[in-house]
Amino acid sequence: MVDVLLTHSYHLFYDAKQVRKMQPYPPLGTLYAAALLREQGFSVALFDTMLEDPSVGFENALRTYRPCLVVLYEDNFNFLSKMCLTRMRAVAFGMLDAAGTGTKVIASGSDAADHPEEYLRRGFDYVLLGEAEWTLVELVARLQGNSEVRPEQIPGVTFRDPVTDELIQSPRRPLLRDLDTLPLPARDLMQPEAYRSAWRNRHGFFSMNLVASRGCPYRCNWCARPIYGDSFHVRSAQGVADEMKELKERYGAEHLWFADDVFGLRHRWVEELAEAVERRAARIPFKIQTRVNLLTSEVASALRRTGCTEAWMGIESGSQKILNAMDKGTRVELVGEARENLRREGIRACFFLQFGYPGETWEDIQNTVQLVRETRPEDIGVSVSYPLPGTKFYERVREELGAKKNWVDSDDLSVMFKGTYTNDFYRALRDALHAEVDMWAVQENDGNGNGKREANHARGVPAEIARLWQKVERMEKSCRNPEPTMV
Repeated sequence: MVDVLLTHSYHLFYDAKQVRKMQPYPPLGTLYAAALLREQGFSVALFDTMLEDPSVGFENALRTYRPCLVVLYEDNFNFLSKMCLTRMRAVAFGMLDAAGTGTKVIASGSDAADHPEEYLRRGFDYVLLGEAEWTLVELVARLQGNSEVRPEQIPGVTFRDPVTDELIQSPRRPLLRDLDTLPLPARDLMQPEAYRSAWRNRHGFFSMNLVASRGCPYRCNWCARPIYGDSFHVRSAQGVADEMKELKERYGAEHLWFADDVFGLRHRWVEELAEAVERRAARIPFKIQTRVNLLTSEVASALRRTGCTEAWMGIESGSQKILNAMDKGTRVELVGEARENLRREGIRACFFLQFGYPGETWEDIQNTVQLVRETRPEDIGVSVSYPLPGTKFYERVREELGAKKNWVDSDDLSVMFKGTYTNDFYRALRDALHAEVDMWAVQENDGNGNGKREANHARGVPAEIARLWQKVERMEKSCRNPEPTMV
């Protein structure tokens, strides 16, 4: 018997796009919660839903561990969890049912924070809001009889009064400023061989995840941040370098993903990390998520020294009008500068693109496509504007939302308000742009761009891409919405 069985609701094989990519990572946020609970004297176990079928495996875990409490603690460092997908909400509710009425069940995560009443009405006993590791520790202590503090006195807790059925929500917990006081994630609870096998079979190397910071201070008005808001706190460079070394030497990681919302916010910190990594011989290839305004030539050089091989940037649009409407806080001309700074250091430049923001026109879309063609990123991710609760964007379009308010999976790509075009148009646009960028990657990998380009012509690949773009142009006329939402 254990005090707490921790789990989460994201199952890779319920998300076809992610199965195709096959880049699974352990639930970092869940492992942080497990580590702190254990440090505070509670016994814990983990059911990792990422690779194991929850419809079978979770019930087996319940029988094996016989937990006093079950906690669905979502990995809020994984953007897939932050997307609040309805397929994974169904998994969470299925786990609740499996736990039965005799076990207290607690939920923590972006979707639960957006819809606490729905989770409580469905049968969860408590929903945790905000940064929840210490909230969970205090609540577990209370439920285990180790504390006299009532649940309503614990910051960051929501529940229904058992007598009046009234919704009770305590004040939010202040965010943890010193992240170095937290223990490292309890990675001994994960099954590294399952992840190692998935990665090596598909990609030939083993990648693991970590975070150097929490939050993002920028205020893009479409970005949902129910956990950290617009705060930003960063770990010490020395502590991050120590963890990189441990992942490399203890777990055999050959590559890392820094799951930070924004990496390298402070230029001097990136230099400190490079120095710390060099002193410890902790250098290992890794990828990050960052912004074009942060990627100066000095930062790009420090990133290369540290081991960075790939940087994903939130480009969103090639139209300054749309960037301004998004409150993005960047300028289109910075994209080319950042891309060149990365190219000089041999770091892959990858773009996140977002189509369909209210007011976007065909001209704006063409500007984005042209920016991609001029800068030639190594890879792209294409999405459409997705309104999530708590954002200014959501408030702007909420009256237009119908019964569907969340995507089913990460490849849904549905415009749930009155977009300029229909869903089919944006999916065709995505397919055409991806095909063109993929063609460039083939040319680069060949090592002889011109020769490969001629070979592609001979095989008709450019003709196929031209056909995809012709389809987009036809659909641009036939898929327009008559009264789209404007900025």
